[in-house]
Amino acid sequence: MKPFRVRRMLGGLLIFSSFATLLSLTALAADNGKTQDTRIVYPQAKRGNVVDDYFGTKVADPYRWLEDENSPATREWITEENKLTFGYLEKIPARDQIRNRMMKLTNYERYGTPSRHGDRYFYYKNDGLQNQSVLYWTESLTGTPKVLLDPNTMSKDGTVAINGLSYTDDGKLVAYGTSAAGSDWQEWHVRDVDTGKDLPDVIKWVKFAGASWLKDGSGFFYSRYDQPNSATMMQAANYYQKLYFHKLGTPQSEDKLVYQNPDNKRQIFNGSVTDDGHYLIIHVSEGTDRRNRVYYKDLSSPESPVVKLLDNFDAAYGFIDNDGPVFYFRTDLDAPMGRVIAIDTRHPEKADWKTVIPESKDALQGVNIVDDTFIASYLKDAKTEVRLFDMSGKFLRTVDLPGIGTASGFGGKRSDKETFYSFQSFTTPMTIFRYDMATHTSSVYRQPKVDFNPADFETKQVFYHSKDGTRVPMFITYRKGLKLNGKNPTLLYAYGGFDISLTPSFSVSNLVWMEMGGVYAQPNLRGGGEYGEAWHLAGTKLHKQNVFDDFIAAAEWLIANKYTSTPKLAISGRSNGGLLIGACMTQRPDLFGATLPGVGVMDMLRFNKFTIGWAWTSDYGSPEDSPEMFHAIYKYSPLQNIRPGVKYPPSLIVTADHDDRVVPAHSFKFVATMQHDQAGSAPILIRIETRAGHGGGKPITKQIGEQTDEMAFLVKSLGMNLNPFPAK
Repeated sequence: MKPFRVRRMLGGLLIFSSFATLLSLTALAADNGKTQDTRIVYPQAKRGNVVDDYFGTKVADPYRWLEDENSPATREWITEENKLTFGYLEKIPARDQIRNRMMKLTNYERYGTPSRHGDRYFYYKNDGLQNQSVLYWTESLTGTPKVLLDPNTMSKDGTVAINGLSYTDDGKLVAYGTSAAGSDWQEWHVRDVDTGKDLPDVIKWVKFAGASWLKDGSGFFYSRYDQPNSATMMQAANYYQKLYFHKLGTPQSEDKLVYQNPDNKRQIFNGSVTDDGHYLIIHVSEGTDRRNRVYYKDLSSPESPVVKLLDNFDAAYGFIDNDGPVFYFRTDLDAPMGRVIAIDTRHPEKADWKTVIPESKDALQGVNIVDDTFIASYLKDAKTEVRLFDMSGKFLRTVDLPGIGTASGFGGKRSDKETFYSFQSFTTPMTIFRYDMATHTSSVYRQPKVDFNPADFETKQVFYHSKDGTRVPMFITYRKGLKLNGKNPTLLYAYGGFDISLTPSFSVSNLVWMEMGGVYAQPNLRGGGEYGEAWHLAGTKLHKQNVFDDFIAAAEWLIANKYTSTPKLAISGRSNGGLLIGACMTQRPDLFGATLPGVGVMDMLRFNKFTIGWAWTSDYGSPEDSPEMFHAIYKYSPLQNIRPGVKYPPSLIVTADHDDRVVPAHSFKFVATMQHDQAGSAPILIRIETRAGHGGGKPITKQIGEQTDEMAFLVKSLGMNLNPFPAK
């Protein structure tokens, strides 16, 4: 049982899907966008006179009006910007051929990892080009699957997505959350598995939370906010979450308040029922801070109080499972790489805690208990290693994985004799395996068939040194036979924040990029979780510049080692990774040939004013905390570091009108300022998706469209010559 982690909600959206073999494109020499004789005429954006005072420093914000995305002026600006951008993209000859290749390669069966509840298995499947994956159930692994939830029928354009599931212990009911047009707001319903029909229950105003059923299936726990103002719900800050219990068959208005803290508006609650049904575990977090509190309630006594078991807010504690009153946790307390401890709730004093699995030299990412065995997942230089331990913590064995890559899953209950996991790498599409706990062997459950030959590509991991001498790993993937002549178009992608680890993953768009002769590079910057909590903290708050230095050093290493050169080097990142690209392109505009900042946090002086932005201060700090913190943030904030007279590289900024995680105003103001200050002729464009959000639940058609436009933009900006792909 794993706690819901809000830090993941900020996570950059890795480029989706998977793509293979070279495009059948006619040779074309593309203008790199920097040598044009004529400059682009951008839509006029009025400049206001708003000035803020931060500890005596006056900061102008002339495009503050763009924060109101629904005003007539903003809507007109959006329309004109999209008209300019799509008009530019439509003239790129390779665009249609890239889209066709994307669609062809995306059109393959994809499966999710199965989970077992009662006598039934549940899993997602996508036939290929379905906008949303469909949830199926079956009574055996070889049985005929039946459709349980098909979100493609919930909207005409595929923009309603399922983003939360919770099954009753017997597998007869499922609570599911839906979101519309990419918003983080969820609406929950309950479906009868046998009939495929929804019950009358409807739960609204849920955000950053899941649901957890009582053992008998009579109701479930969930967290919600008070009903928001409809006019400001996509931008207003989210505070004062509350934990409720919903009794099946009753209206939401009668739901019982289980826990709240009116003295701390930042606290977020996630309630989960233990597998034995005896306890409600309440994880209490404050935004994206790794530290949390853990409370519990004895469900055997309806009037039992909420007990504050871990209330010091001194470390991360993730509940794993329990043996009666003995609770198992994964924690980084006194163990920055992670360990497993046991706490007897009858004697909860720290002196009585027991270390079950001690800290190792590798970062412990997750732990489950299946068949009375701890299944512990580690990162070893950003690659997955899975180890098994008995209940006393004795090491048993390492799980044999198919290769070097990323394995995830390994869920289940204490009594299960099997578990499932997925495995993928940069050149291996996500494959689903069944792991037999008795024989300790893996067998393929579902393996996709994608139209490319993995043997045509290779991946290597290199290590380079950042500005301060820190050793940083980086994966590099490309078509075999690559010549190190400094002329290869290269896409450098990273994230660097919120304890999120970037590990090998299969992406159709990245594979298409490599088919076109491109190199894909992915460094593991500080701020992530690849090397434990110390690595994470080294890229936060006053140390955030380390992240940008790591990324710039990666670019310089690729150039120095002849993989590429500045005119051929593109950089990309999303969300916190969008901040990364914005900061690096303003600090070193001379270093890059093109940039792709996606849904980025660009105005670091106002990020905490919108929706869940306040939650990110655990990583960023707040510009309002102190003069020292303000000046540190002000020094790198992308929006405030755009300078008139500077020649910035070709840039395609991507955002969406329903992004209520990183509100689109970040990208709007950034683009308006860049277009105003750009001294060169390179295009500064913004692509504003409609009926889409931060990235979660985005329909396949919109994903392919966005990725196609990004790839086409790079083809033109980097001056790529695309040769016809030889027939197979």
